[in-house]
Amino acid sequence: MADRLTQLQDTINQQADNFCNSIGILQQFSTPSKFDRSGSQTPQQQQEVTDYAHLFATLIARCAKDIDVLIESLPNEDSSTELQVASLRQLEQESQKAGERLEEVVARGEVLLSQIQSALADIAQSQLDMQHSAPSHFPNGNIAVGQDIKNITTNSFSYVNSNSNPPEPQTGLGSGF
Repeated sequence: MADRLTQLQDTINQQADNFCNSIGILQQFSTPSKFDRSGSQTPQQQQEVTDYAHLFATLIARCAKDIDVLIESLPNEDSSTELQVASLRQLEQESQKAGERLEEVVARGEVLLSQIQSALADIAQSQLDMQHSAPSHFPNGNIAVGQDIKNITTNSFSYVNSNSNPPEPQTGLGSGF
């Protein structure tokens, strides 16, 4: 993004373009007239000139407002070096506080990341443990016809948390799904 002086210069150049273009359009669509003020323009030509006049009036007014806003945003002549130094110190303090908050957020994020990685490692290990214990109950990965599904499900899974109790076996196959 450009600084305010560059923005102001660009806006002034745009205003000059608007003035030049509006004069060019007026010259292009105007018809020679006599001093007796008898116009020879058709209503359509008059409407086009009016539309362009309205368009350029709007562009020139909007650009003038932008120039005023940019001029108002420039620093005052009476702003001293002391005020600028005080302003810079305040901005520096705000930046320091924001940096500290960012460091705290990053630290919390790293703690959460390590917890998630630990949980994923536990899940992976429990899946590996289940795969190693699965072949004894599921030869070739398939359930043998006629086996009791309740016994297979309760006996084949190892529990991740040693403090928790194993779940109660369910009596029906369709319950809970």
